[in-house]
Amino acid sequence: MSTLVLKKIHEIKGNDFFSIQDEIKNLSWNSIAASPWKADFPYSPVVEFQIAHTDSFVILHYAVEEEFLKAQYIRSNENIWEDSCVEFFISLDNKQSYFNFEFNVLGTGLIGYGTAVKSERKRLDGAVIDAVNTYTSVRKVDGQKKWNLILQIPKTIIDTTEWSGRTIHANFYKCGDKLPKPHFIAWNNIDYPTPNFHRPEFFGDLIIE
Repeated sequence: MSTLVLKKIHEIKGNDFFSIQDEIKNLSWNSIAASPWKADFPYSPVVEFQIAHTDSFVILHYAVEEEFLKAQYIRSNENIWEDSCVEFFISLDNKQSYFNFEFNVLGTGLIGYGTAVKSERKRLDGAVIDAVNTYTSVRKVDGQKKWNLILQIPKTIIDTTEWSGRTIHANFYKCGDKLPKPHFIAWNNIDYPTPNFHRPEFFGDLIIE
């Protein structure tokens, strides 16, 4: 089971990608490298993330290197997972229910909430999704596409109670269902026969500083 410490930092002052990237440069990097369905989907991009929290926000920074980029969806709650997509699933009630935050390379988002039973999940309103600030950077280096996404997620979306000192559960993902090389990779491995990120029993532990 993967475990990491969710470090607490001061509120972010910057309002663009590069200034925020500089503010969080000392946070540790974590790899998203588990490939549960590698036999059917052998391609794995290189993905790392940084994460921290402030009094008001969860700050999440993904760094991705992959062969192809796709950014079709421009409206909240569209099929974000078909694009070049990173995801963050988080549970604060011992995996009984959870939020799924899914954002593509453009910063277009989808947020859902509920149990793992599909009929019991719902997508949040677009106005709530718009409350998540997104900052992106894209470049091509030696034929490889590299992109970064910083999410500034208001804690009020997830839970308004005190976070410090708790252990919560989460998983981090990278996918691209409709890319030329589809892939499904995770931070904490998933033991399930077919691609499915909605498996909270395989969430790892986040120890909140």
